[in-house]
Amino acid sequence: MSLCCTPASIHPSKCNPNPVPFPAIGIRAQKLSRRSLACSLSSSLAFFIPCTMDDAGWDTVLRYISEDVTAQPSQWPVSQMTGIRSNARHSTPTQVLTPTDSDETSPSPRFQQGLPQDHRAGTSIVSVSTTFHPDAALLPIPTDLTFISVDGVFFCVHTTRVLASSVNYFHNLVPPKPSTSTMHDDLGPVVPLPEPASVLNVVFHAIYGISCAKYHPALDTLIDAVDAMAKYGLPPGWHVNPSTPLYSLILNQAPVQPIAIYALAAAHDLYDLALQVSSHLLSFALHTLTDDLIIRIGPVYMRRLFFLHLGRLDALKRLLHPTPYPHPPMPSCDLAEQKKLANAWSLASAYLVWNARPGV
Repeated sequence: MSLCCTPASIHPSKCNPNPVPFPAIGIRAQKLSRRSLACSLSSSLAFFIPCTMDDAGWDTVLRYISEDVTAQPSQWPVSQMTGIRSNARHSTPTQVLTPTDSDETSPSPRFQQGLPQDHRAGTSIVSVSTTFHPDAALLPIPTDLTFISVDGVFFCVHTTRVLASSVNYFHNLVPPKPSTSTMHDDLGPVVPLPEPASVLNVVFHAIYGISCAKYHPALDTLIDAVDAMAKYGLPPGWHVNPSTPLYSLILNQAPVQPIAIYALAAAHDLYDLALQVSSHLLSFALHTLTDDLIIRIGPVYMRRLFFLHLGRLDALKRLLHPTPYPHPPMPSCDLAEQKKLANAWSLASAYLVWNARPGV
């Protein structure tokens, strides 16, 4: 018995009609023609097929392989049936690897840079300003820039509006640089800021020239907002003047903490605001000023505050010092009575001036 090595060595006249069965291998025979499958089997199964066989024998083999593949798959590895050693490192996996749910929804680490913890992957909480959101329509054009506060609130604004109001490109954050901003969907670049949302809300209201009185911001929030304006190149003199809503909002709280507002006006040279709030400082005790407050007020406005108090006392002295002008003697009030009245006036005025305070 000889072994067939090539298709050319198969002679139909010498084929064995009773071939020896052999294990089936993973070949989809139903998709191949009998002639092409015969050529393939003659080379790959040369060591399993006996010498020659006729067409009837091939029909038996092909029918056997096709039926065996569809009916009962072999439990033998292909490597053992073909004599080829398998390499475990390059074996085909039995299951297609798919990314986990977190891999599908999690943004890249570069995207998460600058976003607060509440807005990282795995959470669904997103806080957006009720005034500065993508559909606010504050300008005819859509928003193209988003700021995010330190407490995770998004503010969607317009780059043109921010640049028109700032003299230092919003602390050199606009237009955003790749190292300081992150792309976030269709909201444009997202620039994180260190201020809380309450402060940024006042700042952006001032940029757009609209009032934020409906939010009832505290005085400390207003002061922090004006300080933030100076940081981001928004001159406080442009946004805190008698014609702006922010000026009226700050001045309305002057009776509560006049010295704090005066220090704010002094720090940013807001003369109109300092002039209006100074009337509430006449009764303020200057000896209660702290070092930090004195430094914030500065020498110019500190001198004005002291001269305000000294000028009020001088004005009182000028009013009380002159005695009543004498009149011609009368039976009920002669010159002696007028001198007694003048002495009593001088003593009373001296007592008032000695104990007088600017708030009298």
